Parts: sequence; C-alpha cells; structure tokens
Amino acid sequence: MNKNIHTFIGCDNEYKESSIVLFGAPFDGTTSYRPGARFASNAMRNESIGIETYSPYLDKDLEDYKIFDGGDLEFGFGNPAKVVAKIKEYTAGILKDNKIPAMIGGEHLVTLGAVQAAYEKYNDLHIIHFDAHADLRDKYLDESLSHATVMHRIWDIVGDNKIYQFGIRSGEKYEFEFAKNHTYMNKFDMKTLDDIINKLKNKPVYITIDLDVLDSSVFPGTGTPEAGGITFKELVNAVMMFQNLESIVAFDINELSPILDASGASTACACKILREMLLVTAK
Repeated sequence: MNKNIHTFIGCDNEYKESSIVLFGAPFDGTTSYRPGARFASNAMRNESIGIETYSPYLDKDLEDYKIFDGGDLEFGFGNPAKVVAKIKEYTAGILKDNKIPAMIGGEHLVTLGAVQAAYEKYNDLHIIHFDAHADLRDKYLDESLSHATVMHRIWDIVGDNKIYQFGIRSGEKYEFEFAKNHTYMNKFDMKTLDDIINKLKNKPVYITIDLDVLDSSVFPGTGTPEAGGITFKELVNAVMMFQNLESIVAFDINELSPILDASGASTACACKILREMLLVTAK
C-alpha cells in the first residue's frame, strides 16, 4: 500500500511500520434524506490541520504512534453490494497484516463490509454502536442493503447478544421491538456504557460511531439530524472509556455531510472524535 499524499494530521507514516490503517469509504448511495457523506473523508483531511496531534483529553499525541493514511477507496455508482464487497476486501487485507482498520464513511452502510471482514478473523466479535437511529430495519424502501438496515445485516452475521447500541432515539416501532430480543439498546444516552465496556473488556470489539448520535444543535452537518442527542463532551467521555477495552480490532466513524454545515463546525467536531478514537486504539 502506498501512503496517501493528502493525509489526516499525524497519520503520515509508512504502511509497514504502522499499527493502524486509516482509509476513507466515500459512499452515500443509499442515503434516504440529505446526501453528502461521500465528501467527509476529504473534508476531514483538509480540516484536520485546524486541530493539533496532541489530545489534552487523553494526554496522548498522534506523533507518538505509527498510523498510515491510505486515502479513499474508489467505488462505482449504483451498486451497494459491490461497495460493501470492496470495503470487505480492503479491510481484510489490513487485518491479515495484523493492523487495525480505521474507516471514515460515508453513510452507515459502509460499516457492513468492514464488519464482515472483522468477523472472519474474530468469530466472537462484539459491536459497540453509537447512533441516533436504530438501523435495524430488515428492508428499507424494499432494499436490504441500506444505511437504515445496516445493523440488521450485522445482526445477521454476529447473532444475538453481540450488538450494543447507545444514544438511539429514532426508528420504527418494529426496530425497538426487535432490539428487545436481539440487541442491547441504551436509548437516548450512554449511561450504561461503562458496564458494557467492563463486560466486553477481553472480547474482540468493533466500534461504529454514527456522528448523528450528537444533538443536531452540536452537529448539524449530517444527512438525517435528530434532536435530543448527546453533547460533544459526552461523546468524548464515552470514547475515553474505550481505553479500558483490551481488543479494539477495528472502528469507523460515519455520516458527516460537510456540505450541510457551511460553518465547518461539524467537520471540526468529527476531526476531534477521529483523533480521540485513533489515540484510544493505538498501541
């Protein structure tokens, strides 16, 4: 793999020496309301120069770790199945080299390909999912591959009692009924996250953060904003708890649509969350 010339701040190391591989999955082909998430990874690389490599939250610095930015995957148009397959293939290559994939979406469907690859290596995989939306529909507009069905497709892979959802405040009644029997759901906030992290401390964990878990007053730059979300500080505090997980095997952040927030504040927010996630994952 060749280093991307245009990198996220602090992620300009060579592939061979790096423990984390950052890449973009610029796809929003099933977005049902406001598109634009395909531009997130490029915008975040541009705006990352506005933050420092050092995190005062964690007292860690990206420059003290080896992280490789491989750039963005390239996708054709109109075929979500091929997009998922390409993400799976790329992620599997990273995992085969015993490195940690860190993906920037894109809409939330991109998570499916990365989880497919992670599950093939870690068959006891557990998922921590931050989101405003349950994403547990079996089909949306008669499509089984959608940002609104992604967690149901992941449940198809990992099964019951492996998906832990936080911040959920939107979805069909069916999704909440489904969650009662098949996933762990902490609605509206993160109050039980510490308990779940203690439970999963020694398990292989995939973390997916849909940034619309944040309140729309904090993070308006997303395709389906939902009022009633958490604050930025609450999200940072939640990310800091991930330091207690011994095996984060992969993660992603998704659903930033930078063109929907002309102020750039949403992109700056996403950059800081990515920095903290890289630092809690880096070894």
